[in-house]
Amino acid sequence: MHYVIAGAGPAAIAAAERLRELDSDGEITLIGAQSQPPYSRMAIPYFLTGKVGEEGTYLRRSSDHYKDKRINLVRGEVVCVDALAHQITLADGQQFNYDKLLLATGAEPIIPPVPGMDDPRVQQCWHLEDAKKIIELAKPGARAVQVGAGFIGCIILESWVLREVNLTVVEMGPRMVPRMLGDKAGSLLRSWCESKGVTVHTSARVKAIESSTQELQVILDNEETCPADVVIVSTGVKPRVAYLAESGITVDEGIVIDEHMQTSAPDVYAAGDCAQGLDFSTGQKAVHAVQPTATEHGRVAAANMAGENNSPYKGSLNMNVLDTLGLVTCSFGAWEGVEGGDSAEMYNPDNYQYINLQFKDDVLVGANSVGYHS
Repeated sequence: MHYVIAGAGPAAIAAAERLRELDSDGEITLIGAQSQPPYSRMAIPYFLTGKVGEEGTYLRRSSDHYKDKRINLVRGEVVCVDALAHQITLADGQQFNYDKLLLATGAEPIIPPVPGMDDPRVQQCWHLEDAKKIIELAKPGARAVQVGAGFIGCIILESWVLREVNLTVVEMGPRMVPRMLGDKAGSLLRSWCESKGVTVHTSARVKAIESSTQELQVILDNEETCPADVVIVSTGVKPRVAYLAESGITVDEGIVIDEHMQTSAPDVYAAGDCAQGLDFSTGQKAVHAVQPTATEHGRVAAANMAGENNSPYKGSLNMNVLDTLGLVTCSFGAWEGVEGGDSAEMYNPDNYQYINLQFKDDVLVGANSVGYHS
């Protein structure tokens, strides 16, 4: 049995290791585009601040880990899946036949169509290579503008503050982390960041980035200008699924999977940030791009790939926990509420404390909370 895994993130690694546990003889090929060993993007902010070295971002510490488990690492990017022929093609022309295929290609950053994005001082903090370039540019005292204050943006935000740069954040939504926090929670996060020296603009869009040899000028849609030495773009992510356009595999927001993590094509499974699976709280299909869900996806997919689709997935919960400079914000489930539901709330803005609970028929279905630690 030849198992091929497209991707080298948390879902892919969890799947490969579980496959080896379940099938000691099968051939496992894991394909990743990066030049480094498989690493966690969530560790990149810690690399930026010097809390960990490059090896601290790697998903497994031992350099012999994959060799010991007889997992074949291949560097490359999947660009085509032929489900009928059970074959995939990489960007460099290599082709691999498979008996079972796992698509764990993750997400990719959304780049806004703004003039000036091609300047080398404008970076996306997505790859380790990006982080290394940012470290060169974001010296203490440098002026940095971050475009986007979503979940990933706020993780990156902390890195800039700890690097002692002068940071301005521009978010087009009405509040910080608008897909995770309501108005009150979002306003508390903004106030907290401003108290730490961060300048925050909400309901603002970047119109253009103009460059000279001395500096960048980030022009907002209200014509305000933010001078910068470096610009970091963190305007969200989307499932990486464009390579499936001609595959016949059903794609909605992400790759649609059933309760066994299988796609619409036989012997093809999907897991992680590219997969659209069951939402435990709503019963609908959704993309939950968080690492715990990706890891669970990978293990369940592996069990079904190695077995006879006898390991149903019970669904994941929409959940996020974010620590921004000591302020912890959290959301899970239907935090915005449901039709006909009830809610309970506690709000203490002077102490940066907030909790909102959402109920449906006396059942807790979602929550938003804010608190801090010293």
